[in-house]
Amino acid sequence: MSAQVLELLRNWTPVLLAAPWGAVSSPSDPAAAGNDAGAPTARTPGGEGEPHSRQRDARLGSTDKELKAGTTAEGSTPTALGNPWQREPGVKAMDPAGGPWSLLPRPCRVLVLLNPRGGKGKALQLFRSHVQPLLAQADVSFTLMLTERRNHARELVQSEELGRWDALVVMSGDGVMHEVVNGLMARPDWETAIRKPLCSLPAGSGNALAASLNHYAGYKQVTNEDLLTNCTQLLCGRLLAPMNLLSLQMASGLRVFSVLSLAWGFIADVDIESEKFRRLGEMRFTVGTILRLATLRIYRGRLAYLPAERAVSKVPAFPALDRQDQPGPVDTQLVPLGEPVPPHWTVVPEQDFVLVLALLHSHLGSEMFAAPMGHCAAGTMHLFYVRAGVSRAMLLRLFLAMEKGRHMDCGCPYLQYVPVAAFRLEPKDGKGMFAVDGELVVSEAVQGQVHPNYFQMVSGRVEPPAPLEPQPLPSQKPQQTPPPEPL
Repeated sequence: MSAQVLELLRNWTPVLLAAPWGAVSSPSDPAAAGNDAGAPTARTPGGEGEPHSRQRDARLGSTDKELKAGTTAEGSTPTALGNPWQREPGVKAMDPAGGPWSLLPRPCRVLVLLNPRGGKGKALQLFRSHVQPLLAQADVSFTLMLTERRNHARELVQSEELGRWDALVVMSGDGVMHEVVNGLMARPDWETAIRKPLCSLPAGSGNALAASLNHYAGYKQVTNEDLLTNCTQLLCGRLLAPMNLLSLQMASGLRVFSVLSLAWGFIADVDIESEKFRRLGEMRFTVGTILRLATLRIYRGRLAYLPAERAVSKVPAFPALDRQDQPGPVDTQLVPLGEPVPPHWTVVPEQDFVLVLALLHSHLGSEMFAAPMGHCAAGTMHLFYVRAGVSRAMLLRLFLAMEKGRHMDCGCPYLQYVPVAAFRLEPKDGKGMFAVDGELVVSEAVQGQVHPNYFQMVSGRVEPPAPLEPQPLPSQKPQQTPPPEPL
């Protein structure tokens, strides 16, 4: 967070501590809020680099413009090609999957899906001024298409002829990347489609995926235009890295794929309820955190998980989950939601929570270094949960420390962490929001499994995953619940 944001939170601390605890309740209806997919916008005029309109081209065909990224939009200022974003020392160039690195071809052709309403609404301007000049120097040609509504990007990739492109580039927040991956997985040829390399250029509010890729590349933690420039340089470098994919099974039968996170409780509330402050950019999360801390909610539910060290690589598939009417890989670690979890899983004894977070990457936002314990190994994810009883003061301290990844050093007995391969979460009475990659989904029982190295993204070289040391599992050692901290 910026110094101004930190000062704002500190100034609000006395107010937060004086506020009464909120009752257990469902959050307000966020249906009217926008999302990173954006609302319909007018097509930008323009010669070379002109965005395509869905109305003009139902699908990108042979008549669209094959655009060379060599011409900067009129009135834009090329990004200075200095070297302010140095790699941090000590980052080793290794493939975490243990295999050879892949590269995009040179020259290469990419389809850019840009959300003009994401973040502060300046994505198109930033593309012209910060991205296009760098692509020109790297011999990357592009066709630019603007998304016009929620799920527009999903529709586009479902029908697009993917063979025309070497990679799909998403310039928006995390929500549009979520749409793209789920669109690819909904295709009849999903097994081939999901292999198309992806690239994230940050132009939304949270930009957690881009911040994680920036971290893996060894760059310092930066935001806004600096983060965009770093991620564009990764695209120009053409290096691809394998990424884990989270498969989620909902009680209703819906299947969703996640590239970043599933959040329930406090974090989901802040993410969804702060949509109304989207024009503030990343400041929206600070405002949302202040408002939610003032009326902190408690959520009841059952949480169980499969610790990473207990996961086995091959288990006979359960027939109920091997559904032929749903595309995607078989979730071999999961049993049907109506059955008890397998005996080698851990069931959390507590049922009152402030938040639960399943996270595939290092960052939850460009200034939220949520998982400082290292890059996830193939087939695993980070699972955090905060039990009820934590004070507002401690929760605020955790979020302030998260900017530098120091929240795990706060000694909070209510915060628990364990690396897992799968999990199940069953909310009581449908209370609390679910946010998958920042997008609202219905609150119902859900379970998920990580599929290792399932797709490729433009990335820098990452450190080999360090051995993770989970905290003692509840089933192994009963926890002594400390008395609640003073409010």
